Amino acid sequence: MAIFRNAIGGLIGLFLLVVIGGLILPSEVHVERDILINAPPAEIFPVVSDLSQWSTWSPWAKMDPNMALTIEGKGVGQTMHWQSEDPMVGAGTQEITAIGEPSYIQTHLDFGPQGMADAALQLTPQDSGTLVAWSLDTDMSAGVPPVMKPVSSYLRFVLDSAVGQDYEAGLANLKALIEQ
Repeated sequence: MAIFRNAIGGLIGLFLLVVIGGLILPSEVHVERDILINAPPAEIFPVVSDLSQWSTWSPWAKMDPNMALTIEGKGVGQTMHWQSEDPMVGAGTQEITAIGEPSYIQTHLDFGPQGMADAALQLTPQDSGTLVAWSLDTDMSAGVPPVMKPVSSYLRFVLDSAVGQDYEAGLANLKALIEQ
């Protein structure tokens, strides 16, 4: 009986430790990947700052070439809406919120019930080309019921891996497109 009581006590202690850890972890997530492209920023910028060209290098466009895509406007305020049956692509809206030609673009992403995020592309001249850094910032606890906040904090580790892999693929696509 003592072994059973100790095992139950240990499980309760482990559960409390996991919950407290989830409450202590920061809910903000920053994902960033970069690549060196052998071209000047002025050659890359028009491709990344126009959402109508994103499907030429976006990793999600390659996952579902049949996704419904609508683009409205130009420059700051340009908006892209997408809808896909593929759960890895999903549905959402991306809007350009800031442009600093020829080196910076910022967008706001709305994934509906999955949350919101801000993404940016920074183009930094290098001796041999341009370092393109693609980043994403989000708060994993935004809009999450309080009881689920500990769980959402742990999802930050999954997000870095999953989005990071997609960003690496997208940057590789961009490099191949620009350097062709």
